[in-house]
This record gives sequence, structure tokens and C-alpha cells, in this order.
Amino acid sequence: MKKHIFRVELSSEGDNRKAFIKVCEVPYGEIESISMNIKDKKMTVIGHIDPARTSLKLGKYWETEIDSVGLAQEPTAKEPEKKK
Repeated sequence: MKKHIFRVELSSEGDNRKAFIKVCEVPYGEIESISMNIKDKKMTVIGHIDPARTSLKLGKYWETEIDSVGLAQEPTAKEPEKKK
């Protein structure tokens, strides 16, 4: 699983909804979650997608750039402490 962060210049709440739909339309990908930080204008997509295709798809409608791509941190199960 990878975490992709895109900086997207959205102007309204309606654009936010449209951007989610456009990301879901990108072929050849499996999306686990999408979130948007409106204050920082950053969209976070977690899953197996091509960041270049996603950026091009969003770039047709809004100014978009890839901020970062990295591994999504999966929660690690903590082992219970053993008593001596």
C-alpha cells in the first residue's frame, strides 16, 4: 500500500466532491481511502495507483502537483508485556 499526497487548487466545496470522483475514475488502480485537507489543499490517496495518471486526471480540471509518494504506515500490533 502506498500513500500519495497531491496538492490540488480547489475553489469550492463542489470542486472537492468532483475531485474525489475524478480520482475514483482513474483506471488500473485500487484505492483504499481518500481524504482531503481543505486548509492545506492536499489530497491524500492510499492504495495502489499510478500517481502520474492521477495527477494528469486531476490536472485537466485543477492545478495539481504531486507532493509526496511513500509507503502507508500500517498499524503494528503491540505484543503484550510478559510478566516475570
